[in-house]
Amino acid sequence: MSTDALALRIFTEPQQGASYDDLLAIARHTEDAGFDAFFRSDHYLSMGSASGLPGPTDAWVTLAGLARETTRVRLGTLMTAATFRHPGPLAISVAQVDRMSGGRVEFGLGTGWYEEEHTAYGIPFPPLRERFDRLAEQLEIVTGLWATPDGEKFSFAGQHYRLTDSPALPKPVQRPGPPVLIGGGGPKRTPALAARFADEFNLPFVSLDFAVTQFDRVSAACAEIGRDPESVIRSVALVVCVGRDDAEIARRADRIGRAVGELRENGLAGTPDEVVDRIGQWRERTEIGRLYLQVLDIADLDQVDLIAEAVAPQL
Repeated sequence: MSTDALALRIFTEPQQGASYDDLLAIARHTEDAGFDAFFRSDHYLSMGSASGLPGPTDAWVTLAGLARETTRVRLGTLMTAATFRHPGPLAISVAQVDRMSGGRVEFGLGTGWYEEEHTAYGIPFPPLRERFDRLAEQLEIVTGLWATPDGEKFSFAGQHYRLTDSPALPKPVQRPGPPVLIGGGGPKRTPALAARFADEFNLPFVSLDFAVTQFDRVSAACAEIGRDPESVIRSVALVVCVGRDDAEIARRADRIGRAVGELRENGLAGTPDEVVDRIGQWRERTEIGRLYLQVLDIADLDQVDLIAEAVAPQL
């Protein structure tokens, strides 16, 4: 198992029901408790039985606000949907938030997958092959705009996007650009895109066995193009439900509508010591460097404190 410290990050799903003030409260708490980063999803529609009230908050508008109201914690998305925004304006938005934060932004980008939110808000939802094609072009455009030297122009001619003589401004604080996160379980195109573009490869809510397989695919894709596989940070996202005793664990599981047994099998549920043991199993087999703790009850700041006080020091 890796002896390096594991970076713990808080990850939220505000489409399930959260205002900006709710997100600000947990983001500040995340920073004060010593966590490495605060991330959020990029969705416009709640899932399951959640009402979603008071309604969705836009990911990059939210992160722009948090950039000015936090000072240390890194900020990002798991994952921005390539279907939501054109790549040129997206590069501008992310670069601007990076400047607003003093260089603390990380940029996760994926194909987009939740068809209902596209239908609900009038966003085109092409077939999967086309979404992957668009994702590949967006990655090339966004990173290309950021990396264009000052004073030079950027052009791109693809199947879905064309840019002509862009001044490639504004530039982010981080150069050549904010770290890029790519993730997902696709067996071929996803690892290939990660090898080309990703600083970090993330797997959300998968089994340990599958994670081992997919990380190996990414390493193989890196080797195929002559990239050092160790240059890609490995990370996973898992739902968290930590309690001081069985009663507290059960109460937290009930509040997020999940069964304790299922959470123990598929997430990180239990007492702090049990969760530390489970994280150890992940690190032993996958050598992850970052762990995104999906906090579904974002008003439960006591759980954030418990993780900071009783889990993090053991890692």
